[in-house]
Amino acid sequence: MVVSATAVTLALGLATAHSANAIGEDDGRNPSEPGDAEGGASGRELYSQVGRSNIVVKQSGGGAAKPATGSLVSVDPNWKPPTCWYEPVATSKQLKAAVEEMEGTEKLLTVNSQRRWSEELLVETYDKGEPTYSAEGTKNYNLGKKGMFWRDVVRQGGEDDIEAADCSRTMFWQVANTVPDDPYAPTPEVLAAYAYNKIRVPDTEVELKPTAKSTVNMPTWVWLDKALFKDVTVRAELPDTPLYAVTTAKPVALHLEPGTTDAKTFPASGDCPVNEDGSIGAPYTKGASKQDPSCGIAYLRATSGKPFQLKASVTWEISWEGTGGAKGDLPDGTFETTQDMNVQEIQSINR
Repeated sequence: MVVSATAVTLALGLATAHSANAIGEDDGRNPSEPGDAEGGASGRELYSQVGRSNIVVKQSGGGAAKPATGSLVSVDPNWKPPTCWYEPVATSKQLKAAVEEMEGTEKLLTVNSQRRWSEELLVETYDKGEPTYSAEGTKNYNLGKKGMFWRDVVRQGGEDDIEAADCSRTMFWQVANTVPDDPYAPTPEVLAAYAYNKIRVPDTEVELKPTAKSTVNMPTWVWLDKALFKDVTVRAELPDTPLYAVTTAKPVALHLEPGTTDAKTFPASGDCPVNEDGSIGAPYTKGASKQDPSCGIAYLRATSGKPFQLKASVTWEISWEGTGGAKGDLPDGTFETTQDMNVQEIQSINR
């Protein structure tokens, strides 16, 4: 598949054997978690980690006063982002320099997530042009040609998935302005799914009235302020390709679980929809004590030393758009928090 792009360039970061950096500078990329399988070298040598991607992500929106830190859980238990895909990793000059730095050492360079090669094997394959272990040989690292060497990336947490073995191609040459003709080539949808995993949403701590204690049989009004709860967008770009995707999470509903069967919710389903102005529920107003709230809870018995655990989860609708007008939807995500609810027996309360 051929796509248009600007000239292909990629700066390889310099790393020591003690470094946690992968190829490239940080620039919004996501470092691997401790314990990832890794192979490395020092100086100008390539250094890689199985769970490391060069995809750059940037989030905006959310509206919360505090940084959004909540990770979404897909409502589809069978959905997960792609386990592996291919990315550009080095220019001809960068690979040649990395191999030359290995001369006379026993260090290894990662050519895919399952293999690390010695300097001798790298020279045989990428300098002398001998095809080796599924790798297509190149003469003199293809110096003077426009393009880059690509290799696979395995999603963090996907190292033990059997699908990780599907991206089995050894590091290969790809002509500039193209992406591999391969089922595991990166696409806007792959980037959208990658961005989904990086979405961080505001804590779902709802506003309550009364704020200190609820009273048996008296409704507690629940709402989320529109100013503090807005769409979240995450843009994911793959450097040195024209590929990008913008994944948007839009809050569409609040679900309440009282933490006890001795309670009723408003509405009865516990699902409070988002209002037209973007808020959820409505704040209590003076004189509304005999009305049912549009979103709320009424506890039917008091707590006795141990508060009820009110669970509030927001459903986020996920959509994306990307390179070439591509677009689509991903499974809704949810984020849940728990709040203590103390309930007293008296039948009246100052509001």
